[in-house]
Amino acid sequence: MLISPLLILGALATVLIISGLLEFKYHHLSLSGIPIRIHVNGTRGKSSVTRLIAAGLRAGGKRTFAKTTGTAPRVIDSKGIDRIIHRLRKPSIGEQVRLLKYFSDEKPDVVVMECMAVQPQYQWISEHQMVKANIGVITNARPDHLDEMGPTEEDVVKSLCNSVPINGTLVTAENKHQKIIEEVTLSNNSKFISSNEKSLPKEYINNFSYIEHPQNIAIALDVCEELGVNRNIAIQGMHDVQPDLGALIVWKLAGVNGMLQFVNGMAANDPVSTLQIWKFVIDRYPTNSCTAVFFNSRDDRPLRTKQMLELTFEEIKPEYLIVRGDKVETRIKRLKHHSPETIIKIFSIDDTPSLVSKNILTLPDDTLIYAIGNQVGVGQEILQILSEKKSNG
Repeated sequence: MLISPLLILGALATVLIISGLLEFKYHHLSLSGIPIRIHVNGTRGKSSVTRLIAAGLRAGGKRTFAKTTGTAPRVIDSKGIDRIIHRLRKPSIGEQVRLLKYFSDEKPDVVVMECMAVQPQYQWISEHQMVKANIGVITNARPDHLDEMGPTEEDVVKSLCNSVPINGTLVTAENKHQKIIEEVTLSNNSKFISSNEKSLPKEYINNFSYIEHPQNIAIALDVCEELGVNRNIAIQGMHDVQPDLGALIVWKLAGVNGMLQFVNGMAANDPVSTLQIWKFVIDRYPTNSCTAVFFNSRDDRPLRTKQMLELTFEEIKPEYLIVRGDKVETRIKRLKHHSPETIIKIFSIDDTPSLVSKNILTLPDDTLIYAIGNQVGVGQEILQILSEKKSNG
């Protein structure tokens, strides 16, 4: 007896439909086991904000689990302990569904999820079919990932708005494009909260063991307050949090001519965030000596190189600039008039990490060094060499 190919295809289609319906049902059962779900999106600060919110809520007595993504994904349990997510394949937003099932089984009060989607359609799916958040967060909107979300900065904002919850609450510290976010939030019948870092007491900011951006703190406190946790209690939990791997920590380095202060800002890939971090750092760590920028460029990112050099000469204007990269001399000559006193040292990409590191360590005593650019590969090797010069004094 011959079986028609159409019957086989029909049977397979039926199996797939039933399987999909069952998966949909089981996922909704998982969501029903998580009373409060928080979905954190944005260009910068997602992992930090996720950690801060979870820490603040734990301090307020709520059984809270969290998940951060990126190159070092983590599950953070109800006691604040990190657990590494070991991936056997490329990252996929389907990971969120599996983790929501795990969290649901743990009987949480709250789950905080960092959005791992970049492309607009996947951001929409991540929120409206997977997380279905009670509270959404858009940390900020910067001109990054323009290939996926651009080509304009406004397009990036609209893409991020795909994660605004329906009938929930949206918290953001984005000021420049606040109107767009607020309009989408209200159209989704959600409450809009604009976080203001300028209202934070100085001790809230200064009592962290690392450099935490005030915007991130303000967002996390607003979320905790929205869920009934007192701000003073929440901030105590945040001060005790284990920082994300990309957190800004100041190293005191034993240099050739004295002690140096070194800040790694390489995790900030766009000029807006890079400048914001610099302004915060120079305010919190003023120096009586001089400032220096170490820029590790990439030949395959000419636009990023142009942006970072413009930022350095037009805004930061350091006493010293150390650049590693080729094809940068012409750009530097065009920009030098913005900061004519800057002393410049250029290293080729063929120069060893050891040579570059030795030059950094010869800067004058008490120099504040700000590292920007590419952290991967040689950048990481340079950081490793410099870390061996860290001092506890």
